[in-house]
Amino acid sequence: MTRSLVTGGSGYFGSLLVRRLHADGHDVRVLDLVDASDRPGDVEFVAGDIRDPSVVAEAVADRDVVFHNVAQVPLARDERLLRSVNVDGTDVLLGAARSAAVSKVVHTSSSAVFGVPESNPVLPTTVPRPQEAYGHAKLAAEWVCLEAVARGLDVTIVRPRTVLGHGRLGIFGILFDWIADGADPVVLGDGRNRYQFVHAEDLADACVRASTSAGPDILNIGAPDVGTMFDAIDAVCRHAGTGATVRSLPARPAAAAMQLTARLGLTPFAPYHWLMYARSMWFDTTHAEERLGWTPRWTTPAMFAQSYDWFVEHRDAATPSHASRHRRTARQGALGALKRVSRFLPPARGQRHG
Repeated sequence: MTRSLVTGGSGYFGSLLVRRLHADGHDVRVLDLVDASDRPGDVEFVAGDIRDPSVVAEAVADRDVVFHNVAQVPLARDERLLRSVNVDGTDVLLGAARSAAVSKVVHTSSSAVFGVPESNPVLPTTVPRPQEAYGHAKLAAEWVCLEAVARGLDVTIVRPRTVLGHGRLGIFGILFDWIADGADPVVLGDGRNRYQFVHAEDLADACVRASTSAGPDILNIGAPDVGTMFDAIDAVCRHAGTGATVRSLPARPAAAAMQLTARLGLTPFAPYHWLMYARSMWFDTTHAEERLGWTPRWTTPAMFAQSYDWFVEHRDAATPSHASRHRRTARQGALGALKRVSRFLPPARGQRHG
């Protein structure tokens, strides 16, 4: 039986990974600031900050494998926390892992380290080029991992594309809210930019497989199909059957408006949203598939449909205020006004594929 620690195990992906490891028979421990209501009863919980060396040492003690998922996400919009949690916290964790003779660390990074890529698909050899604070912090955390590797710690870095799945909310909660009410969701431009997602279950499978793969590595993880942004949102609209239709806003003015309203605290956007919503990005996952024997199961339409159905089923359930940002719907703010008038916008000209 493998003794595993999941940092950030109360968050959206961390909690799913905890349940996967628990079902596989692991002895699982969670390190997080707050507990989650869906933590299995025989999964140990350690409350504390990833930046606190004494708490982290306690959590890491006697563990064979560490899955590191603690991170300040882009929605936090606090650059000080982005650096101290994502970078300094990672450094504290890896130091404790070395001291405790942990055999493997699987570090969840982000595709934000690539910013807006110059070409697609993004390959294992593509040089990271972050363009906002979150991406810079996640890349700096990767550098901390590489320094730990140089000191003899076995660390695999996993970079997922945008994560979906049952229970995934955040910005997606706003999208699903609009569609469920028959309001028309919006793309920037014609929506023909190709954009890749990944289901949380496929990501968890990759992380578990990485934990048993000896030797350090960097793995890019994404869904097998890469459609357009219009394809993805149009498919949800048709699945929902509420009459919602994908509409369009001019890309540059809309991105500027997203940036301005976010800075004024009127909308929940972070820089990565206005940088990437109208841009193309997808990973070539061949290296990860060959290295891990991993095959993603979830297509983009299927993961969106499942995520939407979960939202509808749980829409009226109370969400704890301390829940992680991806486990509760982001506040719409000024987007509520756009929701009411989006039907007057021109239809998106994206073309359906398949």
